[in-house]
Amino acid sequence: MEISFTERELDVMGVLWDAGGATVAEVRERLADALAYTTVLTVLRTLEEKGYVRHEEEGKAYRYHPLVARQEAGSSVLRRMLRKLFKDSPELLLTHLVSDRGLSDAELRRMHDLLEARMDEKEEP
Repeated sequence: MEISFTERELDVMGVLWDAGGATVAEVRERLADALAYTTVLTVLRTLEEKGYVRHEEEGKAYRYHPLVARQEAGSSVLRRMLRKLFKDSPELLLTHLVSDRGLSDAELRRMHDLLEARMDEKEEP
């Protein structure tokens, strides 16, 4: 299943992933942009229609919960980006990442260590 979010949907999903669930008012409070209550509600309803969130009654409000894990969404978005931007080439993506001059030595070292660990996994019988 390919998961696709608009920028606004991703902002709302970020709040739900961090909180584990939230009401419209709670999502609205945690968003960086000052959005109208009805805008947040519309985004949550759209996400529910897409099957990415569910709601349960909580007093007079609904509490929305993510049905898609952040990791699952990230993997889907990365596969899509890899296909569309990097010609299905993980090597091109990695080249782009390590060419970024903004990466610190520590970040580059962690990437290097991850690649070495993955290579070691492949060498084991």
